[in-house]
Amino acid sequence: MKKFFVFVFTLLCVSGFSQQKLTLTDAINIALKNSYDIQIAQGNLDVTVINNYIGMAGALPSVNGSVSDNEQITSINQKYADATKNTQRDNVGSNNLAFGVTGSILLYNGKRVSATMKRLEELKNQNQQLLYAQIQNTMAGVMAKYYDVVRQQSYLKTILQSIDVSKKKLDILVVRRQVGVSNDADVFQAQLDLNALVQSQQSQQLVIDQAKTDLVNLIFMKPGSQISISDTIIVDKTVNIDSVHNYVIKNPNIIAANQQIHINELIEKETAAQRYPTLKATTGYNFTNASSAAGFTLLNQSYGPFVGLNLAIPIYNGNIFKRQQQMASVNTRISRMQRDELSVGYESGMFRTYQAYTSSLSQLKTEQENYTLSLKLLDLVLQRFQVGQATIIDVKQAQQSFEDEGYRLVNLNYAAKAAEIELKRLAAKL
Repeated sequence: MKKFFVFVFTLLCVSGFSQQKLTLTDAINIALKNSYDIQIAQGNLDVTVINNYIGMAGALPSVNGSVSDNEQITSINQKYADATKNTQRDNVGSNNLAFGVTGSILLYNGKRVSATMKRLEELKNQNQQLLYAQIQNTMAGVMAKYYDVVRQQSYLKTILQSIDVSKKKLDILVVRRQVGVSNDADVFQAQLDLNALVQSQQSQQLVIDQAKTDLVNLIFMKPGSQISISDTIIVDKTVNIDSVHNYVIKNPNIIAANQQIHINELIEKETAAQRYPTLKATTGYNFTNASSAAGFTLLNQSYGPFVGLNLAIPIYNGNIFKRQQQMASVNTRISRMQRDELSVGYESGMFRTYQAYTSSLSQLKTEQENYTLSLKLLDLVLQRFQVGQATIIDVKQAQQSFEDEGYRLVNLNYAAKAAEIELKRLAAKL
């Protein structure tokens, strides 16, 4: 028997030590490091940073080199007024060699280059805001799930306290039965009450384990990782609606929506620029060499630099450019409506959440008093039961009141904390 207890103690110690202690800061840091959503947002930002280059807008000159060398075998039949110059030969070898370097630079295209450069910069800034918004969303999700685990563990503490009361109640009844002042029915009922609470404890432990599993998955830890959380819910009671509102209108998602309007306006300018002439300057150097083993021209060679201007004027293409500009204008109007809808949704959500926050805080003080009173009542009724001045029903009712008040207190704390987290997420102040 002694060896058995030693084995159980060792097993419990190993199980306890195998769990990783996790704080809220640890959970957030792990999530920020491993979140696929954040990594995708960072990748999108990296793409726009790479793309935000003056050359991508077409503002830099382009230089191209070309080389061609053609060998031919031809038959020649040439006749002239002077018959002595006539030539007729088969399988005559000839060579055409040409190479050159050409450079061109855009001088004007209706300010399309300028609009493109601004659009690329705006896209980079927009993706920075979207990355920041994703970070805030990830932090809010982790905090809500972390405190949900704390809430479920608080439920379990209430159940364990009630189990202790039920055990004391059962012990008192067993002693009373032994001295003949209690009957089996009361003992059986007390045992049933205790068994029901033990089952509630087991069910609540399952809820806690599943909540921890959800948290582990949310922060992308290894599936099946065992974590230990020892924390309490502390609500920040200093959140002010005016300060939140000032930050909500600057939420990164709303900023990104405003940037999308500007991006679409720049796309309008780019599209409109297609209807303007395009002027390019070109320069370079060409060399050509043509040689033949027979014929009128045995060698023809030319080389030298060149410079020129290239002007392209769009005259008519079926009104494609005009319709593209109209579609870009429609997209701009749509993006404005989307921004307005987003702003209204954020402000509405802010006021609704703040109402829940203030309501929870106003109830917390009273609920804390009720919880303290229920605990005192339970202790008093248990003492009276011990001296025979209260019945088993009185104890059970006091227990039920204690459990109900414990659940309500924990729920109010969590509701206030969840509202606080959401308000800070909307204000991007997590």
